[in-house]
Amino acid sequence: MDRQWWQRLHSFPPLIWIILIGSFFGRGTYFMVWPFLAILLYEKFQLGAAEIGLILSASAVGAALLGFYVGSLSDRYGRRNVLLVGTAINFFAFALLAVAQTLPVFILAMTFCSIGRAIWEPPASALIGDLIPDKQSRELALQFRYFLINVGAALGPIVGVWAGLSAQQSTFGLTAFSYLLLSLAFLWGFAHTEAGRQAHKRRDATVTLRNTLAVLRKDQVFLVVIIANVLTLFIYAHMDSSLVQYLTRAEAPRLVELISSMILVNATTIVLLQFPLLQMMRDIDVNGRIVIGLAVLALGQLWFALNPVDWFAGWLGATFVVSLAEAVLFPTMSVQIDRLAPDHLRGSYFGASSFYSLGWSVAPLVGGIVIEWWSGATLYWMMFGLCGLVFALYRLTDSLSRPQWQVLEEAVNVEVVRLETESPQPQ
Repeated sequence: MDRQWWQRLHSFPPLIWIILIGSFFGRGTYFMVWPFLAILLYEKFQLGAAEIGLILSASAVGAALLGFYVGSLSDRYGRRNVLLVGTAINFFAFALLAVAQTLPVFILAMTFCSIGRAIWEPPASALIGDLIPDKQSRELALQFRYFLINVGAALGPIVGVWAGLSAQQSTFGLTAFSYLLLSLAFLWGFAHTEAGRQAHKRRDATVTLRNTLAVLRKDQVFLVVIIANVLTLFIYAHMDSSLVQYLTRAEAPRLVELISSMILVNATTIVLLQFPLLQMMRDIDVNGRIVIGLAVLALGQLWFALNPVDWFAGWLGATFVVSLAEAVLFPTMSVQIDRLAPDHLRGSYFGASSFYSLGWSVAPLVGGIVIEWWSGATLYWMMFGLCGLVFALYRLTDSLSRPQWQVLEEAVNVEVVRLETESPQPQ
């Protein structure tokens, strides 16, 4: 990173650093064992590929819908309480995963994991926009958060393998502890820093779910972007649980070592190349970066489809290509939402981006069914074709319209006044 970037990082308020460091520790402990969850379910309960896919998918679908509602709540009632609820649920969920012994308890804990993440993510991203008015500094914070998440993802499997913790259920206790510390840090940050006190006061009583939906219906570009990014997450997610199931059932040699190595390649690629790629693409607009990322993602799906099961290095090469796509796509998606969102609806827009996790959550189910009925190679050929559809959706946004925010805000205010006037008055 150049000197100007370091100066921008140094200017971030303490509450932003709590979000950034909390993301690092939460994701690092998470990646010590979460990618091995499909193996745990397979070995502990002898479940089939489709059954594991159904469990992983069902635990997250409701959470995606909840994330949108929570984003709207954080606009109306402020970020602090929503963030604290999210971290508390994450603490409970991962603590429960650490001790679960029966399949129903596993499913309950995984559902709470998805709910906690859905509650925490939108207000955390929106809070960055609240506290950093400068657009370039705000985009750097979003990029840097994703960078630290992947540093955690890179170190998590290494620490887990070194300490003998990989695929060990008890490791989830470390993740629970990291969320407990994050809750305490948020309590301090909102109470004892000026930015935190100002953020706690920031709320808009005119924001309701109905008004937000009315605005979003008029934002055609945003709606198509959401659909395109849901599909992008769906494509990418098959490098996670679906690939693990494919390799497990194909009896790939040195399975746990292979999975750990792919996770390491994925995270290390992003850690080392995210900012150089950002620097290379600084003169390309957001949509242009996303189209480039989609082309690389399609190449990665093609490699997965063609790679022989026993070619260890080939799986790592395909993972590297998909990781390049991720390094471009995912941070840019956060920047994209930040640019599309009006200030007073930032939480709602980031909440709507929770629908991305629908793509992530459905992927294990679809992947499990395709692997069980056809093959892993068939799955990745399908994903290669789906990249073309996403590209077409992004081309479509060039011809779509966006709202005139001032007109809409005035209409919303008129509606609020009308409702207050028509409401029964207390005697």
